[in-house]
Amino acid sequence: MKHKRTLTTGEIADYCGVNFRTVIRWIQRGQLRAYQLPGRGDNRVEVHNFIAFLRENQIPIPRDFLHLARKVLIIDDDQEVTRMIQRILRTHDFEAYSADDGFQAGSLLREHLPCVMTVDLNMPGVSGYEVIEHVRLSPELRTTKILVISALPEEDLHKAIRLGADEFLPKPFTPSDLAAKVLQLAGTEIGA
Repeated sequence: MKHKRTLTTGEIADYCGVNFRTVIRWIQRGQLRAYQLPGRGDNRVEVHNFIAFLRENQIPIPRDFLHLARKVLIIDDDQEVTRMIQRILRTHDFEAYSADDGFQAGSLLREHLPCVMTVDLNMPGVSGYEVIEHVRLSPELRTTKILVISALPEEDLHKAIRLGADEFLPKPFTPSDLAAKVLQLAGTEIGA
């Protein structure tokens, strides 16, 4: 299953515990992105669209797909903080990628399509606020959850939430606080 790229409506129905006609309705309503095979017109759903659909509807991600859903992009210009976040996330089986600035983050976001990104607001060049706005305007990143990790005052953290961030974590933070926030945003539980 690890290398499967597309799913049938029947396979999705099995994973979600619904009738395949329900899956077809999701596709017809535009809730689940799919394409039709030439000839018979059978629907196929790319795995990343299936995962995006699950996240948007707060449906638990099946164990077969957790390896695809556990990517995190860390955007922070402080290498020490970045390494610490990577260590913490790797102990919870996340793939963690990092970017030193907003420019580098742009290409990594599209390459990896992370389920969660952490972003520091105070960075040189493209600010964390601008990164948040960019992600929220990008259709392919609409399901990426944004965790702001910053030492800025609380009013700045709330501004980030208004711009589209999902959660914030003030610096300094504990490893357990970080893990709990990322696991919650990724839709998985501790120990999953």
